[in-house]
Amino acid sequence: MLRFQQEFADDPFAMFAEPESRGEVSEWRQQWAHSPKQFDYCGTVVTRFLNWAEDNGKIARHFCHKLPKVYEADRAEIVWTPADVDLFCQAAPEYARRILICACETGLRPGDLAGLNRDHIQATRHGRRLRVRTNKRSKIATIPVSQKLGVLLDATPSDRMLILVGDKGQKLDAESASKAVSRWRNRIPELTPDAKGFDLRLYDARGTAATRLLEAGLGLNDIASYMGWSIRYASQVIEHYAVISEDETDRVNRALEAARKAKNGKKL
Repeated sequence: MLRFQQEFADDPFAMFAEPESRGEVSEWRQQWAHSPKQFDYCGTVVTRFLNWAEDNGKIARHFCHKLPKVYEADRAEIVWTPADVDLFCQAAPEYARRILICACETGLRPGDLAGLNRDHIQATRHGRRLRVRTNKRSKIATIPVSQKLGVLLDATPSDRMLILVGDKGQKLDAESASKAVSRWRNRIPELTPDAKGFDLRLYDARGTAATRLLEAGLGLNDIASYMGWSIRYASQVIEHYAVISEDETDRVNRALEAARKAKNGKKL
């Protein structure tokens, strides 16, 4: 609400009784287009406030009812397949490739990816892991370092603390990391929203990562807890990945079935 007040503080309140105000609010919301949840939330707050003003006689009417929403609550069927990742990596520059690969290998949210640094890397008996306190849930996530992630970590310049940076070496944040991937995705004809039928985002790499973590030996309980999902949703995401990734179908299904049996066995 504070951001709304700051944006329109110098405008007469009566402007919201004019049809053109809907366009101005829609344009203002575009600064959160990188985050569907924030984009929708801003619209909800504005509509509720103007509804209150209308109900209490502060304004005769307003034109911000039913602002369009873009967030889909169930994105279980949207993941980056190996073919998608390959297409992206063939066309995108190194900095953008690193962002997507790291997302697919770790499952970290964009904001956590942006803060990933050398201090998060730890040695284990058989390799390495990442140990990260996530921003959203403030919980420690321990992520096994895969071969692909290991190559990425080893290729990070020795004099750089951050694992991921922008096109000019600048520090990333959740928005700039997401936009970097979306910008290059849109330059690849096969990956555009029109071609895919949906908007493939950096955040959707979490489904790809969930499958990798399953194959690395993590149980469904661990994956669901780490991702902030229900066990059922984690299972749905991985199952869909197996369906659309033909080359990996049998291997992923075997790992998923083993994880389900292990989970059910613990209940007994």
